[in-house]
Amino acid sequence: MQPSSDLHTEQPSLDVSAKTTAEAAIDALESRFGVSRDDHRHAPGVVIRPDAVQDVLGFLRTEAGFDHLSCATAQQYADRYETIYHMKRYDDPTEELSVVVPAPLDDPTIESAAPVFPTAGWHEREAYDLIGIEYEGHPDLRRLLLPETWQGHPLSQEYDQDRPQIVPYTENVNPVQDDERDGDTLLLNIGPHHPATHGVLHLEVTLDGEQVVDVDPDIGYIHRCEEQMCQSKTYRHQIMPYPDRWDWGGAGLLNEWAYARTAERLADIDVPEYAQVVRTMAAELSRMLSHFLAVGAYALDVIGDFTATFMYAIKDRERVQNILEDLTGQRLMFNYFRLGGVVWDLPEPREEFVTKIYDFVDDLPQRLAEYHDLLTGNEVLQIRTVDTGVLPTETAKAYGCTGPVARGSGVDYDLRRDDSYGYYDELEWDVVTQADGDNFARLLVRLREIEQSARIVEQCAELLEDWPDDEREIQANVPRTLKPDDDAEIYRAVEAAKGELGIYIRADGTDSPARFKIRGPSFSHLQALPEMTRGGYIPDLIATLGSLDTIMGEVDR
Repeated sequence: MQPSSDLHTEQPSLDVSAKTTAEAAIDALESRFGVSRDDHRHAPGVVIRPDAVQDVLGFLRTEAGFDHLSCATAQQYADRYETIYHMKRYDDPTEELSVVVPAPLDDPTIESAAPVFPTAGWHEREAYDLIGIEYEGHPDLRRLLLPETWQGHPLSQEYDQDRPQIVPYTENVNPVQDDERDGDTLLLNIGPHHPATHGVLHLEVTLDGEQVVDVDPDIGYIHRCEEQMCQSKTYRHQIMPYPDRWDWGGAGLLNEWAYARTAERLADIDVPEYAQVVRTMAAELSRMLSHFLAVGAYALDVIGDFTATFMYAIKDRERVQNILEDLTGQRLMFNYFRLGGVVWDLPEPREEFVTKIYDFVDDLPQRLAEYHDLLTGNEVLQIRTVDTGVLPTETAKAYGCTGPVARGSGVDYDLRRDDSYGYYDELEWDVVTQADGDNFARLLVRLREIEQSARIVEQCAELLEDWPDDEREIQANVPRTLKPDDDAEIYRAVEAAKGELGIYIRADGTDSPARFKIRGPSFSHLQALPEMTRGGYIPDLIATLGSLDTIMGEVDR
């Protein structure tokens, strides 16, 4: 991705001597592109012209170091359309910048960011699909969640909800029927109902002989309007049950924290220290739930190991679920976090609950050694995963990859450490990375992250066990009704099991959000799948898809 040619002319340099990188970048943008300033609760921002997107983002990427396009949010106001590109730096995600691109109602067209940041491709397709913004220069601007024949854009203010929709047979025409390459090509459909797709996912795979020429992930089969449902609910109580449903792999508590962190920053709510420790322990148990399922399902995908590894993983998940059920009252849809803290304290008798945690973490090293014997030491699995599905470091960054997928490509990025929240910065633990970027590396990262989660859980249990009785404050004093300032905007994220899970909220002065946007890590990872599978074989494709540990609830939302 090369920046536009005018970026190489003599221009004011970026002076970061006495300013944050974001402030210095805004100063340079003002003098170079004539942008105006904006302000969001989490970050400074700039407003740019619709035809300056690639120049501005190219400058931010190549000269200011903003190499992580975390999310893109589109929305419609009464007088304009708007796209916000949420920029971060992989080296320091606390340096954030919002790039706001307005477009007039009579011509909702802006320049595409995809030639600079490939990860913008799906975000912009979604905005075109649901809102109706056109992105000029986009490499493949078509609908993403809805059929191509859908009439209208459901999130635009002019959308007719009573209009009937018809999907003709031609919607499913062979996309390679006019292929003129030498030799024969074949279109192979994998899914949407197939165990190897880990959910309702459809892969349109183009084969040349036995090799994969291209993969086009077709999503939207389980789109449930989660963002719109959150927009119709109140901040204080009604939104919190929804995040659990974005990831039914067990990572619901991490998703709850994503909403809690965003809304608490928006409403200036401080969480008591004791509640932060409880949250941190619960979140890491939830991460272990997700990783155990990912490892067990991967064994099933790659070597067909059901009776040993998969059942081992399910057994260990059950032990974690028993602990979380004691704590939250639920086994999957927890609804345990509240704005300002958690809903209740540790169960009584307290000593018995803490002992159950200690017993689990004490047994874990032996259990993980068995996983390594069955998986990482398995020659068949090594043949299937080593040097397959390779995702180079810079490609991972270009597609906005985070979590174990990015760390398996050597990207040392973890929001628990780099943009710390909860009680993580008070505990001893390590960020796990692997440099190879292949399917085997991503498996290793998840297994080793289970070890680190156990370290965190054990330290939290020790703290909670000795915490003075009269200082166990589980929730801040939060007003019954929250009405953030009109037009206040914020984007916050947490390190969920699969990577950076972010939420953008725009308030309108009422007790419900005017815009609620979910940034799921699996959304970005799945977009990178073609880069990882071209030139490989069908078995490599299955192994690569499984290594991403996608969950369609956060992809389709």
